[in-house]
Amino acid sequence: MLTREEALNLVKKHISKRNILYHVLAVEAIMRSVAQHLGEDEEKWGLAGLLHDIDYEKTETVPEKHSLIAEELLKGSVLEELIKAIKSHNFKHTGVKPENTMEKALIACDAVSGLLVACALVMPSKKLAEVKVETVAKKFKDKDFARGVERERILLCEEIGIPRDKFFEVALNGLKKAAAEIGL
Repeated sequence: MLTREEALNLVKKHISKRNILYHVLAVEAIMRSVAQHLGEDEEKWGLAGLLHDIDYEKTETVPEKHSLIAEELLKGSVLEELIKAIKSHNFKHTGVKPENTMEKALIACDAVSGLLVACALVMPSKKLAEVKVETVAKKFKDKDFARGVERERILLCEEIGIPRDKFFEVALNGLKKAAAEIGL
């Protein structure tokens, strides 16, 4: 299996846009935090988050290929379960349904990352340190805030045994650890 450093180098080889790189780093941090909360393998879950959009720039205009090109790039380098999780995060196009905890967590973490970043960006300091769980919960309910965030994907957290507000707390704490790395 790829080390985190090897995975990051591979990501940087395929992702040139800073906002996409920051997104995968954010999802990695949130996945690690959720894994820790659930007593799962932080390294494995972190790699799923880090690698989940490795093909995004190549598939931005062809979403039906998103994660299928990632599968080609990653085959033989990572565990099959990571590839399945990555493919399941685009289940609407791949038909690979999220079934296990890691797969559902990746979808929820991917979606909540956008909500958390949006919450940080409306703060006077534009920093995650200022964001509180209560703010995230309030903004989650405001459908006009961060319209691109698919709230039903975030709610998969409940299917993995984490109530919504607790998920916001776990995700926010995880993302705060990566704040400097993603400029927030």
